[in-house]
Amino acid sequence: MDIEEKISRVIHNTVEIVTVDDLRRVLETNEHPRGYIGYEPSGLVHVGWLIWMNKIRDLIDIGAEFYILEATWHAYINDKLGGDMELIRKAARFTRKVMEGLGIDLSKIKFMDAEELVSDKEYWGLLIKSAKHSSLARIKRALTIMGRKSSEAETDFSKLIYPLMQVTDIFYLDLDIALGGTDQRKAHMLARDLAEKIGRKKVVAIHTPIITGLQGPGKRMESSDVEIDEFYSEYKMSKSKPETAIFVHDSPDDIKRKIRKAYCPPRETSFNPIIEIARYLLFSNREFKLYIDRPEKYGGPLTVHSYRELEKLYSSGEIHPLDLKNAVADALINLLQPIRDKINSDKEARSILEILSKAKITR
Repeated sequence: MDIEEKISRVIHNTVEIVTVDDLRRVLETNEHPRGYIGYEPSGLVHVGWLIWMNKIRDLIDIGAEFYILEATWHAYINDKLGGDMELIRKAARFTRKVMEGLGIDLSKIKFMDAEELVSDKEYWGLLIKSAKHSSLARIKRALTIMGRKSSEAETDFSKLIYPLMQVTDIFYLDLDIALGGTDQRKAHMLARDLAEKIGRKKVVAIHTPIITGLQGPGKRMESSDVEIDEFYSEYKMSKSKPETAIFVHDSPDDIKRKIRKAYCPPRETSFNPIIEIARYLLFSNREFKLYIDRPEKYGGPLTVHSYRELEKLYSSGEIHPLDLKNAVADALINLLQPIRDKINSDKEARSILEILSKAKITR
């Protein structure tokens, strides 16, 4: 795979690369760049997480040495699963099972627990150096990476440590590439800004899309004073709001029911969760074709070969929302079947699913 093919593979199904020139430089000078994603093990897995899991596959395929940080301490600071570290660790194990079901070769990934990092004094040295070059205002602005408002740090000081921990994770692992959703942009930009000040590598940031919750964007998006990360914090698909999410273990009947009730206005493709599922999950496979079984009086069956074709047809009104919902539901059920099979056939996965299903999920 040449450099242009690698860059095309990385860029596919992303919102932003900061920067493409930096990515090119990394790939030209390093056959096996160090990449990572850090995530909070915080409960059940919804389909939005499959986007970054698929991007991990892409990065492994281009030769990246990839690390996954199971951010247990971060989840504790962010009050996930009631701060129960045993539950948080179980959630991390369950996420690995989902990745196996998705067909990702875990032997090519180096998993790290946050406790491994924080046990090293060098880690805290890097954190203090980063803090010396950061203002309180900048750290507060970065709290949106946790789905939090800056005011929440007034009663829990630990939340101010979180953005600096995420930056330190990147520096400590000596990364070339940091992967995350668009909600992680402020942390990645903080890391890039601080890198030169403390003599560390400036990481390439890869940002994947966030899927809007099934309830849709609400009226707040019409307000010009709503920041995009604040919007996503409230209206993205979230395990803490089960009615907004499709989980990877959901039954076919549950998936059909949820999609049937979902926000999907005619002709509208922006912040439309059904369109986003088609774009970022189904059509992420370049060979995928969406079959729409329309009644003859509405044009008859239709096969859509690309997202761009789907966008054009839906925007023009040639595809009815109900026909789209039915087609997406069927295709998503097929996509998730290997994951459901893995969970159902794996005793540990079934046990953890049962435990997490009963746990209190906080945002």
